[in-house]
Amino acid sequence: MLSKRIIPCLDVRDGRLTKGIKFKGNVDIGDPVEMAAFYYEQGADELVFYDITASSDARNIMIDVVRRVAATIFMPFSVGGGIRGVADMYDCLAAGAEKVSVNSAAVTNPRIIAEGARQFGSQCIVLGMDVLKVEATPQIPSGYEMVIHGGRKRMGIDALAWAKQAQDLGAGEICLNSIDADGTQTGYELTLTRLISSNVSIPVIASGGAGEPRHLVEVLTQGQADAALIASMTHYGHYTVAQIKDHLHRAGIPVRRYW
Repeated sequence: MLSKRIIPCLDVRDGRLTKGIKFKGNVDIGDPVEMAAFYYEQGADELVFYDITASSDARNIMIDVVRRVAATIFMPFSVGGGIRGVADMYDCLAAGAEKVSVNSAAVTNPRIIAEGARQFGSQCIVLGMDVLKVEATPQIPSGYEMVIHGGRKRMGIDALAWAKQAQDLGAGEICLNSIDADGTQTGYELTLTRLISSNVSIPVIASGGAGEPRHLVEVLTQGQADAALIASMTHYGHYTVAQIKDHLHRAGIPVRRYW
């Protein structure tokens, strides 16, 4: 069995690390570059960097922050926010990122997934999905709807159908974020994670809701996720990456070296 990855998430607004609950009430946490170095030293497997207002503000990602992070850490990291085409992808990769995450722009213009995969390879293209639980309808039969622009705009698109389409277009990985669970620290949305993971063949990163190590055990087993994104539980010092990996190791879940 492949090792499961633990991936801290850095949400950045106005150049500062921030965190909210269900995409609201964000508070300033600190310097994202310092936090990236902190997680690198702790033994994180990868890192995710999101410029969370780039798309809604219709601006490019803060590429200077990407460069500073790349100069500080020596592990894979992906960046997202404000990426609207191949040129933006190139800028992020040239600044030192290993992957780019497309979310809002991909929903409104799916061909950028195929264009990015063709130019850089599917392994570089991560599909970010912000998903809201809704009443199942003929239009949204799974009961999960795609939302873009940082949770501000509901799209009337079924999340499962979109995940399958994006995979067919060339996405190499999915980062699946439950808006309902985001920042709550009460556990991942297991039903959503299992729904997507069991219906696509590319890796799925579960995001939203981690509060204690057992939540990662649940999502990596019951949720069938390939990796777990973490934020609040480590940003606020409740746990370290090493403590989380030790818990997973003792639960029989394969993790990459952490000692």
